[in-house]
Amino acid sequence: MIEDYWGPSKKLLSDLKFLDNLKSYDKDNISPFLTGDILLSSGTVSYLGAFTVDYRIDCQEQWHKLCQEKKIPCSEDFALTSTLGNQVAIRAWQIAGLPVDSFSTDNGIIVFNSRRWPLMIDPQGQANKWVKNMEKANNLSVIKQSDGNYVRILENCIQFGKPVLMEQLGEELDPILESVLLKQTFRQQGVEYMKIGENVVEYSKEFLFYMTTGLRNPHYLPEVAVKVCLLNFMITPQGLQDQLLGLVAAKEKPELEEKKNQLILESAANSKQLKEIEDQILEVLSSSKGNILEDETAIKILSSSKILSEEISEKQKVASITEKEIDNTRMGYRPVAEHSSILFFCISEMANIEPMYQYSLTWFINLYQYSISESTKSDVVSVRINNIIEHFTLCIYNNVCRSLFEKDKLLFSLLLTVGILQGKGRINDEVWRFLLTGGVALDNPYPNPASEWLSDKSWSEIVRASKLPNLNELFIHVRESISKWKDLYDSAKPHDEQLPDHWDNLMGLERMVVIRCFRPDKLVPAVQDFIELNMGHAYIEPPTFDLAGSYKDSNCCSPLIFVLSPGSDPTAVLLKFADDLDMGGSKLQTISLGQGQGPIAAKMIDKAIVDGTWVVLQNCHLATSWMPALGRICEEIIIPDNTHPSFRLWLTSYPSDKFPVSILQNGLKMTNEPPKGIRANLLRSYLSDPISDPDFFYSSKKQAIWQKLLFGLTFFHALVQERRNFGPLGWNIPYEFNESDLRISVRQIQMFLDEYVDVPLEALTYLTGECNYGGRVTDDKDRRLLLSLLSTFYSWESRKNITMFNFFQAYINYIRTLPICTNPSVFGLHSNADITKDNQETNQLLDGILLTLPRQTGGGGKSPQEVVEELSEDILTKLPQDFDIQLVMELYPVVYEESMNTVLRQEIIRFNR
Repeated sequence: MIEDYWGPSKKLLSDLKFLDNLKSYDKDNISPFLTGDILLSSGTVSYLGAFTVDYRIDCQEQWHKLCQEKKIPCSEDFALTSTLGNQVAIRAWQIAGLPVDSFSTDNGIIVFNSRRWPLMIDPQGQANKWVKNMEKANNLSVIKQSDGNYVRILENCIQFGKPVLMEQLGEELDPILESVLLKQTFRQQGVEYMKIGENVVEYSKEFLFYMTTGLRNPHYLPEVAVKVCLLNFMITPQGLQDQLLGLVAAKEKPELEEKKNQLILESAANSKQLKEIEDQILEVLSSSKGNILEDETAIKILSSSKILSEEISEKQKVASITEKEIDNTRMGYRPVAEHSSILFFCISEMANIEPMYQYSLTWFINLYQYSISESTKSDVVSVRINNIIEHFTLCIYNNVCRSLFEKDKLLFSLLLTVGILQGKGRINDEVWRFLLTGGVALDNPYPNPASEWLSDKSWSEIVRASKLPNLNELFIHVRESISKWKDLYDSAKPHDEQLPDHWDNLMGLERMVVIRCFRPDKLVPAVQDFIELNMGHAYIEPPTFDLAGSYKDSNCCSPLIFVLSPGSDPTAVLLKFADDLDMGGSKLQTISLGQGQGPIAAKMIDKAIVDGTWVVLQNCHLATSWMPALGRICEEIIIPDNTHPSFRLWLTSYPSDKFPVSILQNGLKMTNEPPKGIRANLLRSYLSDPISDPDFFYSSKKQAIWQKLLFGLTFFHALVQERRNFGPLGWNIPYEFNESDLRISVRQIQMFLDEYVDVPLEALTYLTGECNYGGRVTDDKDRRLLLSLLSTFYSWESRKNITMFNFFQAYINYIRTLPICTNPSVFGLHSNADITKDNQETNQLLDGILLTLPRQTGGGGKSPQEVVEELSEDILTKLPQDFDIQLVMELYPVVYEESMNTVLRQEIIRFNR
C-alpha cells in the first residue's frame, strides 16, 4: 500500500501547473515560502493521515526535495503546525486531552482542515477522549453502529448542527452513512437538505461528524477509504511519556502539578485574549475612515488594547518563568516516564503474536498508578525513581505473564529486556537483527574448514557474523583454531562455556550470536542467562497460575477470560474456587455457547447483574456471530450503576480474531496451561488445589508414606507432560494429560492410605496407571512406558529414595532449588534427545519475536529493498542459463512420428519458467 502513495505526490506536483502564476506575490505581505508550504500541507492532509510518524516524516522529506528540484519556494524546515496551525486552538486541544507530541498535533490539524469527515484509528482511545472533552460543551452525541436508534440521533444532530462521535467502528460502514460521508446535500427553496435513507432532513453547516475505531490494524476497502479522512491516532512514545510524566508528578509532587495545570489554563486564556485584541485592532484599522488620529473611538480602543496587551504579556513572562521552574522539577521524574513508555510499546506488540494479547492504555495507566502508590518510598529522588521502575516492571511482567501461553513467556521477557536496553542505547540493531534471522543467505566464498561436524549453514552464519561490530574476523579465528571451537560445539552446556581466546570477552547479544552460529539448540538457555543478568531471576521464572489473585484484581464490570489451549480445562478449578467463596450451586450459572445459545446467555447475565451471582460462558470462539452482542452487553449493560458488586462474568475461549477487542482490553485474561519444565510443573502442582490446602495436606493418617507418594505422583505427572515436548521420542502419540488426572489420583492415594492398614501399591498403580492416566493412552507401547515410569515412583524402593520434609513450605523451597532446564536423563532419555526439541524452541522463540518487530530496519541496517536486491542478485548468479527454445525446436522439431519432441519442448518451457 505504501509504495502507491509516491505516485499521488508526483501527480499532485505535475497537476498544479498554475503554481508558476503564483510567483508574482507581494513580498511585503505574503511569506515567500507560502506556495510550497501550502502545497506540502495539502499533500499531508490529503494523503498521509493513515501512516505512522516515521513514514509520514520520510514522505514529507521526499516531497520537500521534489519541491526544491522543481524550484517551488518552500521553508527549509517544513512543519504542518507552522503552516496551518493555530496556537490558541492547539493549546485548547491539548487541554482537552490531545497528546502534546507533534504527530498528534498534526492529526488535530488534519481533522479540521480535511474536506472529508475523519475516521481515526484509535486503539488506545486517545482520539475518543479528546473529541469527547473538546465537544462536551457543544452537546456531543456518542453513537455506535450497533445502536438501534443511531440513525435517528444522527438525523437530529445534522438538523440542529450538533457534533456526533461514532465510536467502535469495524472494517465495514453502514451504507446509510453514504450521503453523510459524501456530504451529498441539495437546495430546495433556499434551504439545504440531506437525504438519509428514506428521510430528508435539513442540513446545518454547524454539524460535525467524527468516527473512531479501536482496531489496531484495520483494513478498509478503497471505496471506504476515499469517503473518509483516515487518521492514525496510535499513541507515540513522546505523547505517552508526557502523560506518564504528568501522572507521576501529580502523585509525587501534587502541588507542583496542580500549579502547572493552572498555568496552562491561564496561558491558554491569555493567548486567546491576545488573539481577540489583535483581531479587534485589525477590525478598527480596517473599518476606520479618514485620518485615524481624528477617530476618538478608535484611539480609545487602541489605547485600552495596548494597556491590556502589555498586562497580559507581563503575566505571560512571569508564568513562563514559573512554568520552566516547575518543568525542571518534573523532569527529575522523566526516567520513570521513559522507562514505562518502553514497557507499553513492548506489550502492545504482543498482539502480533496472538489476537488475544490485547491490553488497553487505561489498564496500563491503572497499573502504573498502583505501582507509584505501592512502591517503596524514599526522600532521595534517584532512589525513589529506581523503586518505582523496579516495582512497575515486575508488576507489568506478572500481570501480562498470567495471560500468555507458556511458549510466549520467555519471548515476552526477552522483548522487555531488549526494549529497556534499547532505551538506554545498549543494543546494536544490526546485531539484534542478525541474532533473530542469521543474516541474509548470500553465496559463501569461503570453504567450510570442518565439514565433518560443522554444517554449511552454521559456517555461512559464522562468515556473515564476522561483518558485525565486535565480531570482526571471527571466521578467520574459527578456521585457524578449529579444535578450540569444536570443544564448544561438543559441550553439553555451550552457553556456560568459555569462548576460545579473546572471544571470551564477548557479552550480551554478541555472545548469543556466537552460540546461535555453533549451537542454536542451546540459544534458549543462553537467552535465559542474558535476561537474568540484565533483569534478575524473577523474569525467567513466570508466576504460577493464581485464580484467587486474578479474582482479587478484578471488579464486577471487568470480565475474567480464560484463554484456552488444547488439553486445558479450567472448569473444575473455577467450580472449586466458587465453592470456596460461597458462590457455588445456584449462585453459579454455566452455559456452553453455540448456535442459538446467545440469547439464553444474555438473559442469564441480565438476571445475574441484579442478583450478584456469577455467569460462566464457555467456548466463546464457537459463537463468533454473537460476539459483537457480547461486546455491547459488556459496554452498555455491565456498568457500575446497575451491576451488583458480587457479579462476575467468566469467559472461556480459544484464541480467535473475532473476539471483541474491547473485552480483551478491559477484561482480565488468564491461561491455564501446564507449565514449562519439571520444576515449574511441580511448583504448580503443590500450589494448586487440593495439595495447597493445609487441611488436606496434613489430613492423612500415614504422613510419612503419604508425603512420599504424593511427591512421587506430582513428579510423575510433570514427567508424562514434559515428555510430549520430545515428539515421538517421548510418546508415539501426544496425549493431553491434565490437572484432573492428578487431582483424582491424589485423592485416591489419601483414601486408600486411610482405609487400609497396609499400603495397597498394586491397587494404586492400577488405578493411576491403567485408569486415570492410562485411560487416555491408546498405543500399547505408550501404555507399557507409562506403567514403567509409574513403577519408579510407586514402589517400595521409592519410599527410601524420596526425602520427607516436615512442613509443606519445605517442599516448595526444595522444588525452587531444582534447575529450570531439565536434563534429558531425568526422562530416561539420551543426552542428545533434546537437540530436536531445543531447536524447535529456538525457532519458535526467534520467529515469535520477528512478528513483533517493524519490517523496516533501524540504525545501520540495510533497507528491505537493498536486502531483497542483494538476495535476488545472489539467486540469479546461481541459476543455470535458460535453454534456447528456438534451437531445441530446430534440432527436435514437433512431428507426428516423434511425440517425445513435444514433451521435450513443454518441459524446457517449464524449466525456463
